[in-house]
Amino acid sequence: MAVTAHAPHTGHPHEHRGGCGHVEVPHLDHVDYVHDGHLHRAHEDHADECEPTGHTVHERHDHEHRVGCGHVAVPHGDHVDYIHDGHRHAAHEGHWDDH
Repeated sequence: MAVTAHAPHTGHPHEHRGGCGHVEVPHLDHVDYVHDGHLHRAHEDHADECEPTGHTVHERHDHEHRVGCGHVAVPHGDHVDYIHDGHRHAAHEGHWDDH
């Protein structure tokens, strides 16, 4: 799954880190933080947007994510992602994508 190259979130004075008050989402080799419907990644002295650039289908995923399914729900743009096995799942045309 490809992730956006260096994409600074400008005008963001808050420093994301453990215990900062935002939901922490494990993602590949780092942690993203849910903020205003999107994800931030701490990078040097600023925050980057951390969004997927490709379409990666999560194969063989029979579980139906929904409110109360037991996985953390993360508002993301115009939909809700669910944290599952250290990454985000997003509903997409009858299957789940890895984010």
